[in-house]
Amino acid sequence: MILDNLKKIEDQVSSSCVKSGRNRSEIKLIAVSKTQPVDIIQEALKAGLKDLGENKAQELRDKAELVKGDFYWHFIGHLQANKVKYIINTAEYIHAVDSIKLAEEINLKAEKINKKQNVLLEIKTSDEPAKFGFELEIDIFNAADFCKKSSNLILVGLMTMAPYSDDEKLIRNCFARLRQIKDNLNRNGLDLNELSMGMTNDFQFAIEEGATMIRIGTALFGNR
Repeated sequence: MILDNLKKIEDQVSSSCVKSGRNRSEIKLIAVSKTQPVDIIQEALKAGLKDLGENKAQELRDKAELVKGDFYWHFIGHLQANKVKYIINTAEYIHAVDSIKLAEEINLKAEKINKKQNVLLEIKTSDEPAKFGFELEIDIFNAADFCKKSSNLILVGLMTMAPYSDDEKLIRNCFARLRQIKDNLNRNGLDLNELSMGMTNDFQFAIEEGATMIRIGTALFGNR
C-alpha cells in the first residue's frame, strides 16, 4: 500500500515541479508517522523514504528506541519547552520553534550534549486562532537574530501551516508569504534555505510556491 501511495505522491510532486520549473531534488518528502505502528514505519523506510516526522515528543522518544536505520527524524508538532528533553537526542530538525523561550531551551539542551541543532521558526501566516507561530515582522527578526547568535542552534528555515480550505488563493497566499519572509530575512544577513510547508491536501500548491520540505501523512499511510 505504501509503495503504491508513494508512487502517486511522487507523480504529483513531479507534476508540480514541472509546472513551477523546479528540480525534484530540491524537495524533501517527510513521512508523517504519528500514531503509526513500528511495522508500518519500517515498511515506509523499505519503500525508500528517508525522513520521518512526529508530532508528540514522547512518541518520538519511544519510537526512536525501536526504529533504526538510515533516515532522519523531524519533530514537526507544537513543542513545549519542558518536553525538549525528550527529542533533543533524536530530532535532526525541529520545525516548530514558535517562541524565543523555546529556542533558548533547545539551545541549552543541545549545548549539554554538544549538538548543533537544526531548527525552523514557525510563522503564523493565516488568521486561524488555533495556529501557533510568530506573526509580527519585528518578532520574526528578533527570533531569527536570537537563533543566529545561539551557540548550538542552526536556523535553516521557516515553517507554516495553511488553513484547511478549498480556497486555493488563500492557501497559496499563506505559502507565498512564508517565502517572502524568508527572502526578507536573507536580505538582512540570514542564510535560510528551507521552507517547510504543505501537507496531504495542499502540498502541490506548496511546491509551486517554493516549499523545500513537505509533510505528508494521510496520502502516504491512509486515514488513521
